[in-house]
Amino acid sequence: MNTFQNVAIKRTANIYFDGNVTSRAVTFPSGEKKTLGIMMPGEYHFGTEKKELMEIQAGNVEVLLPGQDQWQTFGTGTSFEVPANSGFDIKVTAITDYCCSYLD
Repeated sequence: MNTFQNVAIKRTANIYFDGNVTSRAVTFPSGEKKTLGIMMPGEYHFGTEKKELMEIQAGNVEVLLPGQDQWQTFGTGTSFEVPANSGFDIKVTAITDYCCSYLD
């Protein structure tokens, strides 16, 4: 889905890591929430409260998922899931456009 219809978008950006990661919150009529953002090259750690689906719209990242000991590479058009109440390490190797869905 390239276009979201009938959504509410939070005007204020979420800004992390000195501005190297930013996103905007999108809420659907059903209550479903997503964030759309950009990550600049660098290494970051994110914690999760809900299960997350990270879709890489453009760019390239390497991810160390919970319980794993090997980094996995994800590029344009790929995705990965992260369990609730956990976290993941990410190495952004190219400016990356992403969509994160918060799942129940």
